[in-house]
Amino acid sequence: MSRLPRFKAAAVHAAPVFLDKAATTEKAISILREAARAGADLVAFPETYIPAFPVWAALWAPIENHDLFSRMAEESVLIDGPEVEMLRREARRLGVFVSIGVSERSPVSVGGLWNTNLLIGDDGRILVHHRKLVPTFYEKMVWAAGDGDGLRVADTRIGRLGALICGENTNPLARFALMAQGEQVHISSWPPIWPTRRPSDGGNFNNVAANRIRASAHSFEAKAFGIVTAGYMDKAMRDALVERDSGAARVLDLTPRAASFFVDPTGEQMGDALQDEEGIIYADIDIQLCVEPKQFHDVVGYYNRYDIFDLTVRRTRQQPASFRDDVAAEVRPPLSAESPEPIGTPDRVSVRHTLS
Repeated sequence: MSRLPRFKAAAVHAAPVFLDKAATTEKAISILREAARAGADLVAFPETYIPAFPVWAALWAPIENHDLFSRMAEESVLIDGPEVEMLRREARRLGVFVSIGVSERSPVSVGGLWNTNLLIGDDGRILVHHRKLVPTFYEKMVWAAGDGDGLRVADTRIGRLGALICGENTNPLARFALMAQGEQVHISSWPPIWPTRRPSDGGNFNNVAANRIRASAHSFEAKAFGIVTAGYMDKAMRDALVERDSGAARVLDLTPRAASFFVDPTGEQMGDALQDEEGIIYADIDIQLCVEPKQFHDVVGYYNRYDIFDLTVRRTRQQPASFRDDVAAEVRPPLSAESPEPIGTPDRVSVRHTLS
């Protein structure tokens, strides 16, 4: 039997060019080139790296944020747009796999947005196009709910790759859907900060601890490697928000910043983490190490009871409408001299157009 793959992975801990999709795409390409020079075969970017994470939805009431929502919509990307095409072309040129979070704009609604993660192959194809199933907490002010079409694992030369976005890693059924497809490398992407309370109130959500728990739990249950990639709030992003409201400074400065790190198939952290500075961290991934722990708990194999549990996952891309155009024949056949009845019946052609 041939040996399972080994490769180098890169987790990107970086800030976007705040709410600028063109400049952020250029920065992402620069990061891809740096990671490829370092020997990375897979490069994972944070949640909605293009064009930014909408932390303002946590800071101010929705009635204060109309202009920011409009700008977010303008700077969000179409999947067949130039920004994604540039990323695909660069992945193909470098021969690397890319996982990247984007704010996706609907092709049929100028204000319809999704929190999306794209897994791009080393040949430039989009392998998985996943829309976050449920925007979390105040994210609902920005993004619509996704669908099950993206609950897929890509079978690649470096292993079986899957990804979930932020709070989806709290959803046991979403995680199991990927485990059940033989996932070997799990990418989880996160925002730079995630404020839930004012610092003076205490009890703010500790996303470093929470993300570590979720990543380790999934890797332990799936017996898969975990890549945790979080965004970074740079000075430009902070200044833009504080300039709008100086009261935001205390929330931004005292909310725990997210961290990026790797987890092995036993749930243990691998190597160093990045939290308070931008950068790229690397890990050597050996898929062969996923095998031995399966002896202990194989939740998609012997360590399950399919006679008791039954999970159905509807992987259907939602569309706003299905259109049907009916075209009737204009010319009727002539009447026979012997009979007032028409000979035959008019042909009717039904043409069905379904949006895809």
